[in-house]
Order: sequence, then structure tokens, then C-alpha cells
Amino acid sequence: MTDDPFLWLEDVDGADALAWVAERNAETRAALTEGPGFRALQTELREVLDDTGRIPYTTRRGEFLYSFWRDAGHPKGVWRRTTLDRYREDDPEWEVLLDVDALAAGEGEGWVWAGAAVRYPDYGRALVRLSRDGSDAVCVREFDLGTKAFVEDGFRLPEAKTNVGWIDEDHVFLATDFGPGTMTDSGYPRTVRRWRRGTAPEQAELVFEAAAGDVSAFGWHDATPGFERSFVGCRPTFFTTEVFLLSDTDGTGGTDGAGGRVRLVKVDVPADADVDAWREWLLVTLRTPWLGQPSGSLLAFDFDGFLAGERSPQVLFVPDAHTALAGFSPTRRHLILNTFADVSTRMEVLTPGPDGWARRPLADVPPLACATVTDTDADVSDEYFLDVDSYLRPSTLYRGEIGADAEILKSAPAHFDATGLSVRQYFATSPDGTAVPYFVVGPDPAAAPDGECDPGPTLLYGYGGFEVSMVPSYSGVTGRAWLGRGGTYVVANIRGGGEYGPRWHQAALGADRVLAFEDFAAVAADLIARGITTPSRLGIAGGSNGGLLMGAMLTRYPELFGAIVVHVPLLDMLRFHRLLAGASWMAEYGDPDSEADRPHLAEYSPYHNLAAGQMYPPVLLTTSTRDDRVHPGHARKTAARLRELGHPVLFHEHTGGGHAGATDNEQSAFNQALTHTFLWRHLGGRAT
Repeated sequence: MTDDPFLWLEDVDGADALAWVAERNAETRAALTEGPGFRALQTELREVLDDTGRIPYTTRRGEFLYSFWRDAGHPKGVWRRTTLDRYREDDPEWEVLLDVDALAAGEGEGWVWAGAAVRYPDYGRALVRLSRDGSDAVCVREFDLGTKAFVEDGFRLPEAKTNVGWIDEDHVFLATDFGPGTMTDSGYPRTVRRWRRGTAPEQAELVFEAAAGDVSAFGWHDATPGFERSFVGCRPTFFTTEVFLLSDTDGTGGTDGAGGRVRLVKVDVPADADVDAWREWLLVTLRTPWLGQPSGSLLAFDFDGFLAGERSPQVLFVPDAHTALAGFSPTRRHLILNTFADVSTRMEVLTPGPDGWARRPLADVPPLACATVTDTDADVSDEYFLDVDSYLRPSTLYRGEIGADAEILKSAPAHFDATGLSVRQYFATSPDGTAVPYFVVGPDPAAAPDGECDPGPTLLYGYGGFEVSMVPSYSGVTGRAWLGRGGTYVVANIRGGGEYGPRWHQAALGADRVLAFEDFAAVAADLIARGITTPSRLGIAGGSNGGLLMGAMLTRYPELFGAIVVHVPLLDMLRFHRLLAGASWMAEYGDPDSEADRPHLAEYSPYHNLAAGQMYPPVLLTTSTRDDRVHPGHARKTAARLRELGHPVLFHEHTGGGHAGATDNEQSAFNQALTHTFLWRHLGGRAT
């Protein structure tokens, strides 16, 4: 395609484009939602999402545990808090701070909660972020936690893609849209300012400025007592960062907004490394080898010594062929290390001492399961909250203090009957010989009379990008809509993800993106070869970058699948960099304007590789008008092109929802019911 006949569908709010969307929505609703089975499934999934027995995860701020909660009575949700003693109860008493439903109704806006930053150490004020209809752009308002009201003359910002965080009672770091020239080509703030209470944002002193071609600029303040530090910097690409310590010293930089002088001291680590400051330590996570240590390693340096030139790290983790660093969480005196061993979680406690770092296991995690530290309070104690779940085991939330036994705080209810089901892990072989792990959740072959299950309807999910790992997790929605109706659910851990650290991600960057596609197709072929399913009964689903994966499967391997669901996708890989935040992803895919990159992008761009003479499985495309991250034009244009070529396609676009595709549980239940109704209809399983 040299000329794009559907470019007009990129006009997000254009009258013609919205009229086209309305027609497609009506067709899809008529095709999928008018039978009684759809309504029954939607109601059932809404019950799962609204279940008051699910775990209310919290964040500790001082004596209180804060939680944001949605249910049937609060579709937009409430921000609330309680004490640990009350939280231990089966039905805790909560203090409601902000009712988003009441706020939205009172102001006539479709507000969606986007988070809050509570001021440390007094916890008396918060910077509340509110999104219209789920977009990434937010409005910011200062909120008084004592009076439970917005501060009339407090910090307040209009709608924009904004980053703002506390420095002290009267100052914040601010990165927002100040008009022409203040946003990057990717659509994110390129300046960081220190904003003083009582002054206009435009008067805030500039402390850092990124280039227009950088992805974004940032600033944050570390308020740890005795280790107070401020940092600013930028992300030149999605995977590189320049970090500077903001130092009040010799006046070689600008002003700090409070009358002082500042200069920038670079934290001189590799550009693609991740940097964290924890008390006296500088923690560096490597994406490429450095100082004799391989990519994927975690190194610790004395912070002050590093700035003075010392480069002798203490090595906290080194990966091997089967293990990778998944993350870490600091407490007051320890570091909790989370690693993967063939995509199963391992947890350790690392403790610095005069003779180096000691280590010991934190908790035993069942095989093929996932454990996640949901919260610590690193400035105060060695308390931690640990969530453990798996595909068939609902979450259990533990609270512990390192060195003592942990207690079970909450256990989530089971939302489907797992009797007769099992979780298995297999490895498919990609064309280049790489072993690609994947999880199979479904009927247990050991329970079958002959030790084998008949090929059945199977849903294969994948992502494969941006170093994102697909780990075991319990989903009541998947259980009710798919597993509980006789389906098998599969998750592929393909290259492009982070399951084996940076090497696994970097293997599928740029021109090598096709390796992720080959991995996913290899998993599909392995499922068929093992007799788990057949092509006509194998459906696939993915969203965002996973939507690109689905598009590649459609155009490159259509014979392997019986139905494809594509959510909020990237599909036009020759224009993605010109649409919304797309320019920020060129480090992942390449630059369509580059002679070096354009050929490989054109070679796999799903939108440009649709053909009239090909046999494609049925496709469902979904997106959101208010997705200001991945442009809805990707899905719109692809649906229009498929229709023009005479291929079976349904399209649905919510007017709200943002990149998540939904702003409340009702919308989420509708989306999931739409997806699973479509899949069951085409994969020949028991209809809903």
C-alpha cells in the first residue's frame, strides 16, 4: 500500500470516522450480544469483578493502609484507608477519603481514578490524579487527608500528560505541558521544574530540560531521613536513561525555585541501566555487560563512593541460562530479591553487612506459581506484604517482618471449580532452535481414562515485547469464561518479554522482532502436535504490543488458528511513530523513516500485508476512542481494510476506557463477554 485509503479513520473525533465506528459497533453488538448467553456471561463476569470477597490490596502510609476499591455500589471507586488491626478483620472498617462516583456526578465529568501521591513524612496531603474516561492525560489536585477535601488554593493542574511529585510541604517537582516546545516528539513533558506553593506553574524554576527527540523528562525526591536527595533526568529512548543528582552547591546550574543554586551531577552508569538509590546504596540493574558483569546482573555501590569515582561493585545477582532478575523491594534494613527460574518465582532476602551481603530464602513459593511483594515501608521498618497465586490457586496475601514468621492476612475466593484441571509447563522449539516455555492450564491428562485428553477449544495468549514477563496468575474471569466451560488456556513466554532477562528481550528488537512471531507460532504448532488442540479450535488473543503479535499471526500464520482477538493494537508499523506516543517505541521496533529500519517494518506490518487471496480466520478488533497511548486508528484502519478485502472481521470501539479499554467493572465485563462469546462461537466449544 503506497497510498492509505483509510487515513481518514485516524481523525479520532472526526464526524465521518465516528459514524463509521457507530456502524461497526452496531454490527458487532448485533452479532455477539443479542443472545441470552451473552447477557448471562456478562452478568457472571461482573459478579467476579465486583466480588467483595476479593483482596483489597493496600499501600502503607504511616499508620494507615490505603486502598482504591471498586464494586457494584461504587463503579468508579472509592479511595479509602484503614489500620493494620482493622485490616486483619474479615470485614474491615474503612475510612472513605474520596468517592470518585460522587465527584464525577457532582462535576458532570467521567472521572477515572489515576492514583495519588501522599506527602512524606507527615502524610497530611496528597496529589490526586484524575483521568477523563481513562486517558493517560490527567488533572492533578491537592487533597487534604484530614478534611477529606480538595485544597482550594493548593497545587492544581489542568489536563495533560503530567508527572508531579512532592519535595516538601511547599514544593513539588513538575513535568507537564507548558505549551508549544515543552513536549517531546513522543508527547511527554520535556522540562522539569521546581514549583513553589502559591505561585503559578509557569513561574516554576526550570531545573532540567530534555531534547525534543527524547522520550520524556522526570524529577523525583528521595525523602529518606538522613539520605534526602533529589534527582532529575530524561529518557532518550524507551530503554535508556540519564540520571542526575540535583546538588545545591556552587551555582553553576539554574535556581531551585526556592532561592538556592543547583548543579547537576551525573550518575555515570551505562545509559541502558536502571538506577535506584536506597539509603547509602546505589543499585544498578544491567541491560548490557559492565565492569565485568553480564547483562541482567544487579550491582550495589556505596552511593557517595560511586559519585567520587569508586567502581568496585558488590554483586547481588548474576543470571544464568534459566534464571533472571524479576525485581527487588527494599525494607528498612534488607533487600527482598525476586527472581525467575524458568518463569517460576524465587524469593530471597539480602542483608548488607561489614563482610558483604548475606542472603537467605524469604519464603517457599509453589512450583509454577508467582509471588509478588505488593508493599514495603522502606524508611520505617522491615515489614513486607507478599502476594502468592498461580493459575489455579487464588491469591493469598501474607504480611511479615523479616526475621519473623509471616501471617496470612487475606485469602481470595475461588471463582471457578478447578477440579480436574492442572497446570503444566512445556517448551516449544522455535525455528532457530530456541526453547520457548509456555504454560498450559486445562483438563488434567492424568485424570483421563487413557492418560490423554481429546483436542479441545484452546485460547493462547501472548505479548512478547518491552521486557514484560508473562507470569502465572489467577484470573476469575478466565476461569469463569473459559476454563469453567471446558476450554484450555495457554500463555506463551516468547522472546521480547523479560522472562529470561534482557537477553530474552533484546533478542527480538528491531529487525529481529520476527523471532517473537516465530516463537509464538512454534508454541501454537507444539500445542497441535501434542494433541492439546487443532487449528480450527485454537484461538489467540493479545493487546497493545500483543495486538501487533496477533496481527502478525493473522498475516503470517493464518492456517494455525480458528479465531483471533486483537485489543488496542499497533498494526500500522509504517506510521506508528507519528501517532500519539508512538515515537517512544522506536527503540523497540525501529524508525519507519530510517532506510535501515523501514524494510523490516514494511515486511511484517500487519496493516500493509493483508491480502485479498488469503484465507484468514475470523477476527475481532477492539479499541477505545479515548486511548491516547496507542491510536485507535490502528484498529479502525485494519478493520476497514479487512472488510474491503472481503475477510470476516468484527470491530468494537468504546468511546471511553483509555488504553485499558474500560473504566469500570461493567465495561470490563462487557469486553470480556464480547471476547469469549466470539471465541466460543468460532472454536466449536460449548457456547455461552
